[in-house]
Amino acid sequence: MYAIVDIAGQQFKVEKDQKLFVHRLEGDAGSEVSFDKVLLIENEGKITYGNPVIKDAAVSAKVVEHLKGDKVLVFKKKRRKGYQKLNGHRQYLTRIEITAIDEKAEKKPAAKAEEKKAAPKAKAAETKAPAAKAPAAKASTVKKEPAATKATAEKKPAADKKETAAKAPATKKPAAKKPAAEKKAAPAKAPSAKKPATAKKDDSKDKAADKE
Repeated sequence: MYAIVDIAGQQFKVEKDQKLFVHRLEGDAGSEVSFDKVLLIENEGKITYGNPVIKDAAVSAKVVEHLKGDKVLVFKKKRRKGYQKLNGHRQYLTRIEITAIDEKAEKKPAAKAEEKKAAPKAKAAETKAPAAKAPAAKASTVKKEPAATKATAEKKPAADKKETAAKAPATKKPAAKKPAAEKKAAPAKAPSAKKPATAKKDDSKDKAADKE
């Protein structure tokens, strides 16, 4: 019996009592871990496929130790450029031992336990909700008072504008009378301009007398 399982982003073909190295996992040495992303299970010639994973299937394993892999050298070079760089890397690994492959793992009791834990939290949230709403109502009453003061403050400038508008025509009336006075003064100057005409008439009379 074997299974293909996804462990820390890598797929492995595992069997019972098999030991293998995987990417670093959480948990201390000697603790047990479970992997539920089982893609395929083969049991005595019967193959079960997942879509993409098999429901209620799991692979149990035991953490043996945490260690670092062999050093890997990373060498970079650009020819005719005088560029060379050498780096080293050691991957963090975990050694595990497969203990069991279960086609139908019992997960329902764990789900019920989570529901029981979530129920008290939901009730506590409901009881706290009314207490949280009370300060919000107070804040709304406090905010309404500045709004009323702003409305009165905005109305005062409107009244001032009306007073200034009423006074404006009174100041414009004397300016309208000035052009009328100037027009009346203009006809008075007209006779003074006609005096030379009378002088011309006298000259014509003198010339007629000389001819006689």
